[in-house]
Amino acid sequence: MQTGMPAGPGAYRQPGRAGRRLATAAAALALAVGSGVLGGWVALQADDDPPVTTNVSTATNASNRNSSPAPVINRDDLANVAAAVQPSVVSIKTDNGEGSGVVYDDKGDIVTNNHVVASADSDTVMVIFNDGKSTEGRVLNTDPRTDLAVVRVSNVSGLTPAKIGDSGAMRVGDTVLALGSPLGLEGTVTAGIISAFDRTIQVSDDQQDPFGQGQVRTISGLLQTDAPINPGNSGGALVNTKGEVIGINNAILGRNGNIGLGFAIPSNKMKAVVDQLIKGEKVKHPFLGVSVADSTSSGALVRAVAPNSPAAKAGIQEGDVITKFGDKTIGDSDDLVSAVQSSNVGDQLEVTYTRNGEQKTATVTLADAS
Repeated sequence: MQTGMPAGPGAYRQPGRAGRRLATAAAALALAVGSGVLGGWVALQADDDPPVTTNVSTATNASNRNSSPAPVINRDDLANVAAAVQPSVVSIKTDNGEGSGVVYDDKGDIVTNNHVVASADSDTVMVIFNDGKSTEGRVLNTDPRTDLAVVRVSNVSGLTPAKIGDSGAMRVGDTVLALGSPLGLEGTVTAGIISAFDRTIQVSDDQQDPFGQGQVRTISGLLQTDAPINPGNSGGALVNTKGEVIGINNAILGRNGNIGLGFAIPSNKMKAVVDQLIKGEKVKHPFLGVSVADSTSSGALVRAVAPNSPAAKAGIQEGDVITKFGDKTIGDSDDLVSAVQSSNVGDQLEVTYTRNGEQKTATVTLADAS
């Protein structure tokens, strides 16, 4: 499947190094084709990720967290972990495709990817539980920019809400399981490790040619895993050895299925967004207002500045090269997108940039992208 998520809302990254243009949303192929996930200029329309209630970024090492890391267990014990989590993972079918979901609470709320429900012709989908029972679910609310959605089922008893873990407590090399319905095979479990944190991926709106000239969108702050994820896994659970959901699977790199590079929305970000969606609140997305590309040396080259945006008000101009955003060093355009998306609306941050070889600083106040 060949689509993916848009670039964040604070800084829009223009197509650059081909090796960074990771594509393909992990929903079923038919689903992926009309999934318009996320949206807006990554730098210009700053679709940056919504504020997270935790004070530590999802890329933070577990040693800096209060949560204890997931234990190392015997591989034979993974069967027990899978058995405990499977009742919380569902299959979601729409008129045009299928994906996965995770039971979020006992009120009937199920979290999934926006691109999974976006393929439905109406606001209803079919939810199939682990025990084979099925019911109609209503799309309660969605947030395309973070590729998250909530589906609510009614008059269903005995739901098993998933345990939500702390994605920031995970470490590179930690064992994880991916649960979902890849290619329609419900109840599938695969195993792997956390490969990296805070990944930024680029995807194209052009479903037929993700490396072509369609609008490129970016999503940042993702967990990377080599646990096999395939079309249909979108919206499913990525869990640690405690049986806690630490990510929602949503993207893969590759045109023909799994090649060992999968991505998941961290649970800390997911929880912050989903709690707002359930309450019917508007999810805010930090907005800087610049379109950027990789600089020939180091930094993010400003290609365009949105009128009346935070960047414009701070005096940032086309041709400037941003090298630092707040306390984060900016090595390329992906770094800036990630830095903006991990910030909050209203944050006042110092930006360091060079103009005609001269270093300058400015203070920006991030706005809401919508």
